[in-house]
Amino acid sequence: MTIEAVIFDWGGTLTRWHDVDFHAESAALAHAVRRTETAEDDHHAWATRLHEAGGIVWGRSRDLQQSATIADLFTEAGLDHDPDLLHAYHDFWEPHTATDPEARPMLEELRGMGLRIGVLSNTIWPREWHVGFFERDGVHDLIDGDVYTSEIPWTKPSPRAFRAAMEAIGVSDPGACVYVGDRLFDDIHGAHEAGMKAIHIPLSTIPASQVGHTEGEPDAVVHSLLEIPAAVRALDGA
Repeated sequence: MTIEAVIFDWGGTLTRWHDVDFHAESAALAHAVRRTETAEDDHHAWATRLHEAGGIVWGRSRDLQQSATIADLFTEAGLDHDPDLLHAYHDFWEPHTATDPEARPMLEELRGMGLRIGVLSNTIWPREWHVGFFERDGVHDLIDGDVYTSEIPWTKPSPRAFRAAMEAIGVSDPGACVYVGDRLFDDIHGAHEAGMKAIHIPLSTIPASQVGHTEGEPDAVVHSLLEIPAAVRALDGA
């Protein structure tokens, strides 16, 4: 095959799309605000500030391809936090992190085709959370390299983020890579800007605030992870 690797988005691609209450997310995140003796506890106000900060942080990702971490979110909100108190936030998200049951047989088939497997996710979460989800669901052994934008300066659709993912799996030619994602801006447009082929899996309901400024035209469209190996074969040499 001329294709050497397939790189995946995470949320809405390797996991199935879930609608999320972002106000409830911010309320869970507010449990990690560090209390002080002089400051009055105001969980509602903290959650509001964190919700507004989330819009700013993710807006920078969309418009400037600027990455962020959980700590950056608290800084933007003007709040100090204790990383040891993030368990409520982690627990809020945990039900949304399940790997699609189709992922393992699909990844095994791609491996059987001699392809390397990568992951590139726009995220503020630390690496250990994502690795933990993959290990919990029994697919981490099938991933050759993974990049989380909380670890690098850029987010998708910056070509530099895609190049970081290529480096993680040891592939140098973007033309030998296929990227799979659920977002036409971050994933499809971004992959093409990086020189990759792109497969769209349009099963997510992207919030209007997260839709980018450009919609890429995918090289292939699938409606199940199990369709991906056949789509990759069809793209090989195309």
